[in-house]
Amino acid sequence: MNGAAHHGDRLGTTPVRVSAEYEGIPGDIARGRELARGFLARLRAVRGIAVSDRTVDVVQLVVSELLTNACKYAPGPSLVDLELAEDRVEVSVWDSDPVLPVPVPVPAASDPGRVGRHGLEIVMAVCQTYEVRRETVGKRTTAAVRLADA
Repeated sequence: MNGAAHHGDRLGTTPVRVSAEYEGIPGDIARGRELARGFLARLRAVRGIAVSDRTVDVVQLVVSELLTNACKYAPGPSLVDLELAEDRVEVSVWDSDPVLPVPVPVPAASDPGRVGRHGLEIVMAVCQTYEVRRETVGKRTTAAVRLADA
């Protein structure tokens, strides 16, 4: 609830993972980006995994956009999970709003007068995969980012 991270770092085939809860208060998005930076730095330093600088930037951007949407549109807490999955990092954000986001149609995306509401488009453009699922309470949005540049 205060952005404190819970590390699930394990050996073997069990995924390497970190999670943090947020309340939707000022500073949560910055704390989410810091969680991502720290997780990726741990992968580099402790695990010796190659993580490109671009990946660090992209994962932070994805966390920022998904957490911004959770804070903006969903009442109550949200949860961010970062997990190493083979050659990628999966970023999942859970929030309490069951309404699934809808991408803006392409013609509207090119409207220079439109301000904001580009987050989902950005996430979909920079990620390997993107998925939104309803949960028992709310929804979970998951996006995968490759660890190394193509």
